[in-house]
Amino acid sequence: MADRNAPYGAFNYLVNFDGGDIFGGFSDVSGIGSEVKIAEYRNGNEKENHVRKVPGTHTVADTTLKRGIVNSKLLWDWMRKTRTDGPAAQKTVTITLLDEAHKPVQSWVLRGAIPMKYTGPTLAGKGGGDVAMEEIVLSGEALEVDA
Repeated sequence: MADRNAPYGAFNYLVNFDGGDIFGGFSDVSGIGSEVKIAEYRNGNEKENHVRKVPGTHTVADTTLKRGIVNSKLLWDWMRKTRTDGPAAQKTVTITLLDEAHKPVQSWVLRGAIPMKYTGPTLAGKGGGDVAMEEIVLSGEALEVDA
């Protein structure tokens, strides 16, 4: 396959839970990330007065998923299971970016994910054209990127 110079669009993606559960289409996915904590260390016998940077522990950022409410309460059931079953409620969440032909380009795999926050819709009698949205924030133990 030839190298591509144009970046992929951010609007064409899939979100899968445990390899297959589909909780409905998500309009927004944000916060995918990982960070390595850096410890500074200086040897007492260094000739130059500078510190060494030593990689330490890493953390995975919280990932937020938003979608219009559909006739399903699977996200809420997962939140409830997390409260009652603890770590047994963990899932693997895969976010896959697709190209224009709907072929996978790159995937972010969030392992050991549990919902840490659920936000229901803002309901208002005015307007009438807005979609009722719900949001779930996931906390994961590990993040892998598959290209």
